[in-house]
Amino acid sequence: MGRVESTELLTVGVDVGGTSIRAAVVDASGDVLDTAQAPTPHAADALERGIERAVRELADRHRIAAVGLAVAGFVDSDRTTVRFAPHLPWVDAPVARTLGQRLGLPVVLEHDANAAAWAECRFGAAAGGRNVVIVAIGTGIGAALLIDGRLYRGSFGVAPELGHMQVVPEGRPCACGKRGCWERYCSGTALVDTALELLAADPSASTVLARAVAVDPGSLTGRRIAAAASDGDPLALAVFADFARWLGVGLATVSDVFDPDLIVICGGVGMSAPLFLDDAREHYARLTTGAGHRPLARIRHTLLGEAAAMIGAADLARAAACGSGPDC
Repeated sequence: MGRVESTELLTVGVDVGGTSIRAAVVDASGDVLDTAQAPTPHAADALERGIERAVRELADRHRIAAVGLAVAGFVDSDRTTVRFAPHLPWVDAPVARTLGQRLGLPVVLEHDANAAAWAECRFGAAAGGRNVVIVAIGTGIGAALLIDGRLYRGSFGVAPELGHMQVVPEGRPCACGKRGCWERYCSGTALVDTALELLAADPSASTVLARAVAVDPGSLTGRRIAAAASDGDPLALAVFADFARWLGVGLATVSDVFDPDLIVICGGVGMSAPLFLDDAREHYARLTTGAGHRPLARIRHTLLGEAAAMIGAADLARAAACGSGPDC
């Protein structure tokens, strides 16, 4: 396939997650025109080469003006350096400069949840919200906060790191170094851990999942548990009931702190929202301080799906290339 020539400014958004690198060519309307994907390597140089390959694959087919990276980690306030990423190999890495030199294109970094929030604000479920919290549930939990339509990054570029709120003192160990973080009970990884705990307590609880674990313990994934729950598997449904409870617990705390008018759930696990979102809303409404005596945030599901972070990163790269600021 040859390069598609266009007079429109096209950018690439890359969602760099703990499991996969996903890249997309995005136009000014937020539409995805083309995609590329690869597994996430575990070494920094290999990761950068993988991102470079994905972008070059797309650049061979489209005229690209800039690249935005949505990263599951702490990005500095200048959006040039990854300070730390629990599920990625970068530590104090000048990723924007390194990849910009590799690609010969402007590169902008953004926290993956911030990128998703930007996309949902511009093109999706957060449009019209005033103070919005985005909760991106995938391998872990990413979060973003829009105040009066503007991304809030905090003083040093790392806010709001909601996935690492401690919800269980001395609970499950987390890749961040703490124990009992929210994402250890409410994420794709948490689905697997909860399923294994329930299977250990009662191996006969799920023939489907027990058989999968017996054949290959590493084959159990959040997607597989979601598929089993959709088929009515009792243990998988119990796993999602536990997940919904922890989601409600976390969202109630988030509302107590930020008092948003809108919460948007996105991310890979967020695509299974029919399995848990109604129950989570009930837990949230019951646990929020002052429940019954205050307005509660609307909780919506993403309109952009798993493409949200790519779309947002691409649009932020376009804004940087055009010299416009990040404001919905």
